[in-house]
Amino acid sequence: GAAQLERPSGARPGVRVGRSFRARAGDQPRRPPGPVPVPGTMKQETAAQNSPPASPPSSQPLSEDGDPQALWIFGYGSLVWRPDFAYSDSRVGFVRGYSRRFWQGDTFHRGSDKMPGRVVTLLEDREGCTWGVAYQVQGEQVSEALKYLNVREAVLGGYDTKEVTFYPQDTPDQPLKALAYVATPQNPGYLGPAPEEAIATQILACRGFSGHNLEYLLRLADFMQLCGPQAQDEHLAAIVDAVGTMLPCFCPTEQALALV
Repeated sequence: GAAQLERPSGARPGVRVGRSFRARAGDQPRRPPGPVPVPGTMKQETAAQNSPPASPPSSQPLSEDGDPQALWIFGYGSLVWRPDFAYSDSRVGFVRGYSRRFWQGDTFHRGSDKMPGRVVTLLEDREGCTWGVAYQVQGEQVSEALKYLNVREAVLGGYDTKEVTFYPQDTPDQPLKALAYVATPQNPGYLGPAPEEAIATQILACRGFSGHNLEYLLRLADFMQLCGPQAQDEHLAAIVDAVGTMLPCFCPTEQALALV
């Protein structure tokens, strides 16, 4: 099919999609996305432009000189390729005890009120492991990042904050406490579980102000591929596989053949 999953020998299913599939399956994003983090440590000093205004959380840890202390923010969805806030450090790694699921509805970024898209949240899972990127913000970056994410994730996305333990890929024996945004069943946009084929159908049909829902899926799959064979997500892999099977049904014949 157009999106074949190459599974490393002896490993659980990984995620890999063909270049032509990624390039032509969905529309181009409406604005250039941020860089896709690669394993290791990266630096980014410039702030994202046009961050929506919002009020930061009322309580922030303060250092002795009155400035906010450093804070780590864990991203496992669109934050892995498009944080859109200034940060001083980033690390690829994972959190244990959670599994990533496309169970949150999105009526703004990747869908609409009439056709909600599907985006990811974290599900408590004793055996689970979710890969992502942790970003460190310091000083004034803390309040600016939290103001921006309050709008992007909480107001527009329906997510709440939760503290998680993050294990960097390079130094898993030195875990970090990080802030994560998690959509719970109590929020009005929560869609809950569905067969992977149904989720794939919904993703293929939806788009929002940040772009097509399919772009969201494929960028997340690309990130997981960059993490290496040790980074596994069977739920994500099954949806990518279903999309590859269904895509010809959503395209004219000539376009579908070009994707194979």
